[in-house]
Amino acid sequence: MNRGGSTDTVAAERGLFDRALRRLLTAWRDVAGGASEPADIAEQMRACLEAKGGEVSARARSARLAQAYLAADADGRLAFLRTLAGFDADPALLQEALRAAAEAVDPPARAKALARLRRALEAPRVRLLTQFTSIPEGVKFLVDMRAELMRHARGDPALAALDDDFRRLLAAWFDVGFLRLRRIDWDSPASLLEKLVGYEAVHEIRSWRDLKNRVDSDRRCYAFFHPAMEGEPLIFVEVALVKGLADNVHALLDEKAPVMNPAEADTAIFYSISNCQRGLAGISFGNFLIKQVVDRLSAEFRNLRTFATLSPIPGFRRWLDEKLAAEDRLLTDDEADRLAEALGAAEGAEDGHPLARLLARRGWHRDTALAEAARPVLLRLCARYLLAESDGRGRARDPVAHFHLTNGARAERLNWLADTSDKGLKESAGLMVNYLYDRDAIETNHEAYVGEGKRAASTALKRLARGWV
Repeated sequence: MNRGGSTDTVAAERGLFDRALRRLLTAWRDVAGGASEPADIAEQMRACLEAKGGEVSARARSARLAQAYLAADADGRLAFLRTLAGFDADPALLQEALRAAAEAVDPPARAKALARLRRALEAPRVRLLTQFTSIPEGVKFLVDMRAELMRHARGDPALAALDDDFRRLLAAWFDVGFLRLRRIDWDSPASLLEKLVGYEAVHEIRSWRDLKNRVDSDRRCYAFFHPAMEGEPLIFVEVALVKGLADNVHALLDEKAPVMNPAEADTAIFYSISNCQRGLAGISFGNFLIKQVVDRLSAEFRNLRTFATLSPIPGFRRWLDEKLAAEDRLLTDDEADRLAEALGAAEGAEDGHPLARLLARRGWHRDTALAEAARPVLLRLCARYLLAESDGRGRARDPVAHFHLTNGARAERLNWLADTSDKGLKESAGLMVNYLYDRDAIETNHEAYVGEGKRAASTALKRLARGWV
């Protein structure tokens, strides 16, 4: 049996957003009603905060304000966000509340003064943001608004403060206790499958046939959902049920490969994890997602013994290019001679660092002599990058490595030419890495990394990086 399907298509994320925008505007039209509102955005915000009338009036004002934001162009939305940021805590009220708290003597007075201080500290804009949750799909609206805000917040103290309020609100609303894990398969709604295509950030889904392959019987796809955003995945993971550690992503994604009986698999390979909502950046779901998926797969398939990833190394080439540009001594004399010899045999001697010349050569990985000369060098340097290089805060420099090490995984094995796509070669010279999730060691590995900066790794990988860790 071969993996099958038909009708190639790629769903653009922009198309998803445009359709969602039209749906929201339609949903809010009835809520907003026909009553006139002040044209000035600041006046509309003040009207929302004054909360005159009942719940119906409040929802109508919130809907009209949301419509004004979505209908604006890029400059208009930025102006909206700056106006919103201006609704900060009142300095006079805050100063008075601080004075009262400092002067309170007995416990009842102190408790009352501290409650007053907490109210004074809360910026009115937080109440304004919360009001949007009363309108249809208001939570999704806020998530998307924060995504827009994040584009402008860096270097702008007022917008950065607004973003901090946003993040704290969303972190509370999207606590993992509120999330639901659901499996996505070929019988899932077409709208959800289309979003899966649009949100995939690791290995592009190129067609419906490709998508069907990824949700076949020997594959699993799980996503977290929030009750207020039922049709919108927050993060999803794609899993392949195989025998042994996978070492090549092209083999995993091969649409013509035979479908395996899941009961014969002994390993679950997590090969793609994608965050779907940019507005939820800084709110971590991935660690909970992996642990829940491991538990669910363990319950469904008693034959599974190993849980691991086949992960990209997105920062390796960037780090390597920086070292090469700085003319750091990366190679031994023997390695430099072997690379120079392979390059010379290919096209004649050239000036420059031999590794930089090799990596700049298009199709180098298809030249047997060049690939064999580069293999031990790149494996050693990548092991050093993963296990020794830091981001300045004591964490692994590679973001994917940091994610999995934080979750308690162990860096297990480097895989040569595991991803020879243009993206794979550009980001990691074709290398990928397996992170192993040993259920008995996850907590120990997590504590060692988070508390002491120690990176769990196999003996073989440590041997590769010897001299650097």
